[in-house]
Amino acid sequence: MRVLVVEDHRLLADSVVEGLRAEGMAVDLALDGHVALSQIAVADYDVVVLDRDLPGVHGDQICRRLAAERRDTRVLMLTVAAAVRDRVEGLELGADDYLAKPFEFVELVARVRALARRAGSPQPPRYVAGDLMLDSARRVAFRGERRLNLRPKEFAVLEHLLAADGRVVSAEELLARVWDEAVNPFSSTVKSTIARLRAKLGEPQLIETVRDSGYRI
Repeated sequence: MRVLVVEDHRLLADSVVEGLRAEGMAVDLALDGHVALSQIAVADYDVVVLDRDLPGVHGDQICRRLAAERRDTRVLMLTVAAAVRDRVEGLELGADDYLAKPFEFVELVARVRALARRAGSPQPPRYVAGDLMLDSARRVAFRGERRLNLRPKEFAVLEHLLAADGRVVSAEELLARVWDEAVNPFSSTVKSTIARLRAKLGEPQLIETVRDSGYRI
C-alpha cells in the first residue's frame, strides 16, 4: 500500500508518517499543496491523507483535481473543522472519507486500510499458495502451522507477490509499491528483502527468481 501524507504541521506529519510506516505502508510526505501535486503527478498512490487547510495550494483544490482525474486514489481529508456541514462539504468536493482533528491514530490506520481496499480492484483479505497463508486484515502469515515473524516490508513484499497471482513482479514495481520515495532505486533493498523472506519461509522455496524480469510465487 502506498500512501501520501499531505500535512503542513511538521510534528503531526512526522508522527503520522512514522506510524503508518510502522504499519508496513510505503509513505511519502508533502508539507504543502504544490509539493503534493508534483508527487501525485509522478506516483500512483492508493490513499492520500490530505489536510484541508494547506499553504500553497489549498487541500480543496487538490481534492477537486483528484476527483476530476477519476483516479483510483482514495482521499482521506483531515481538518480541525468537525461540524456536519464541514464534513458534507469535504465529501462533496470528492473526498472518500473525512476525519476531524484531533484523532486517534488507530482510527486513522483503520480508515486508511479501508480506503486502500476500495482503491483499484478489490483484493481478498486472505491469500493462499500451497501451505502458505497470508491474512491481510489481521496482518499475519503462516507456513503450515508455523507463524512467520515478518518485518513490515517483508510482509508487504510477500503480500504483493501473492496478490500478483502468478504474474512476474519486477524489482522496480516492488520498489514503487512497497517502499517510499526515500529509498535508493540503485540499492540492493529488494534483493536483500527477498533473501530474508526466503529464509523465513523455509523449504521448499516458494519465491521464484525469473531472470532479468523479477520474482513470482
